[in-house]
Amino acid sequence: MEKQEIFDKVSAIVVDHFDIDRAKVTNELNLKTDLNADSIDFVEFVLEIEDTFGAEISDSEAEKLSTIGEVVDYIAANQG
Repeated sequence: MEKQEIFDKVSAIVVDHFDIDRAKVTNELNLKTDLNADSIDFVEFVLEIEDTFGAEISDSEAEKLSTIGEVVDYIAANQG
């Protein structure tokens, strides 16, 4: 899967989960500071990412993911 396709899917999840305008979703968007995601929001987001991409993200890896770009890069690097 190409990074653009991954980005589009991740963006759709962010728009749906955090109820923000699609135009505001960029690789630099910070999940914790820009979206004010609390720990529950973040865990739900990671679970949705796992379901969508059929990937498992460990808690320690998930904690390192701050921006949309980092999420996309992680999925691209860990595709089955």
